[in-house]
Amino acid sequence: MGVWDELTGQADAIEVFSAAAGSGNADSSMTHSWLITGPPGSGRSNIAYAFAAALLSNGVDDEATQRQVAARTHPDLGVLATERVIITMEEVRKLVSTSQFSPSVGRYRVMVIEDADRMVERTSNVLLKALEEPPPRTVWILCAPSEADLIPTIRSRVRSVRLRVPAVSEVADLISRRDGVDLETATRAARESQSHIGMAHRLATNTEARSRRAQTLQIALSIRSVSDAVRAAAKLLELAGDDAKAYTAERDAEERTSAMRSLGVEPGGTIPPQLRAQLRNLEEDQKRRATRSLRDGIDRIMVDLLSLYRDILLMQLGANTELVNVSIHSELVSASRRSTAAATLGTMDAISTARRRIESNVSPALALEAMLISAAGLKPAAHHSH
Repeated sequence: MGVWDELTGQADAIEVFSAAAGSGNADSSMTHSWLITGPPGSGRSNIAYAFAAALLSNGVDDEATQRQVAARTHPDLGVLATERVIITMEEVRKLVSTSQFSPSVGRYRVMVIEDADRMVERTSNVLLKALEEPPPRTVWILCAPSEADLIPTIRSRVRSVRLRVPAVSEVADLISRRDGVDLETATRAARESQSHIGMAHRLATNTEARSRRAQTLQIALSIRSVSDAVRAAAKLLELAGDDAKAYTAERDAEERTSAMRSLGVEPGGTIPPQLRAQLRNLEEDQKRRATRSLRDGIDRIMVDLLSLYRDILLMQLGANTELVNVSIHSELVSASRRSTAAATLGTMDAISTARRRIESNVSPALALEAMLISAAGLKPAAHHSH
């Protein structure tokens, strides 16, 4: 299997990367710092690791190297992927110091930073030094939603490759082929995830995730009063929590089991006092991940709601564009008759505002309440100005 086989809808980017990976050092198409940008779910990290595998396997389809890259165990691969809201300076320092070594088996040493947009400026400056004077055989691959998410000095040091949003049919084909799901389910998942590959996989393979999404839309469609909106906010927060818990529970259990194994503790055995600190650190990390995961769960709900109001707006404007939520067509029709295009635009604005507020640490419950009250075109009982 070739390194590029699992990618979908990114022919232009693949052409750039495979040319670079295949080129000798003299060729100008290879450079030592890359930035892959594209909307969430466009497959930024997938293409980063495919490129890493191509660089590390000397340009031939080397399955052993691909397996090591997939497991993140290749000796010449450095990875920084965070479950937290920000990447710490310490994490970047560690990666930068290992980037100084010469490759041990391949032509290159490849350093991948998955969410480069999560670095504050001080942390970015630590990375900048490494990008300014990298060892001759070290390659950096950064991933971020857009170039604007990085400081200008880093932007000027990297070669940028932008991914596009793959078509629904491309994502559906990939999911159906890779996950063994029937094409109809895969197509619905690809459409409802708006071509977000990771989300499409989850909707296609997980009934609970599908039902949580359907519930989200029903909750929003049934709001008629301020008290409905307040109840709906609580219900959506609960759904986001369930979704986040389902997502992290599996990972937490696996991590704990493997940590116990590596510390030599039998399943169900007592943890010796001297090892408790290590497990406590793991639990701290997992708590932080749970916080991040709840934020991500709330954001997924916002994205689903935006797709709902986008569909309603398209109907109100009589636009002949494919809808995201085809499965609830009749409910979209009645919702579009109940309000005006201007009101729907106002709702979409309210959702964007709520997303910004939650990013800047406003309580999610308050942000959701304010959003749903305005979504229903309602006025709160006592209006406070912010």
